[in-house]
Amino acid sequence: MSAKKRKQDEESSDQPSFEESLEELQEIVQELEEGSIGLQESMERFERGMGLFKQCYHVLEKAEQRIELLTGFDSDGNPEVEDFDSSSTMENKKEKAGRRKRATKSKKKPEDDFSGDTLF
Repeated sequence: MSAKKRKQDEESSDQPSFEESLEELQEIVQELEEGSIGLQESMERFERGMGLFKQCYHVLEKAEQRIELLTGFDSDGNPEVEDFDSSSTMENKKEKAGRRKRATKSKKKPEDDFSGDTLF
């Protein structure tokens, strides 16, 4: 086993579960909202909370990437799945924003070319 893999395994075993992290994060938020602790401890709790927030967010991102959509069943009754598109709605809108449909040309009538003034 590589040193990098061992370090990742050690870190993951040291980290609390998603549920434990979320519970601790909720406690930190409550403490900070109450304002009953001093500035130094508040800063330390805030920093711990930000670390927990990042950890929870990372876990949720990984879970989202693993989600598969059930598209139906094959003739043997086995589920057919496809990967979940984990890109955000905003990313999809940005991709489509640069594309425009071509406007269809309307047929002009000859009288539309003139403003009504005659040259004669």
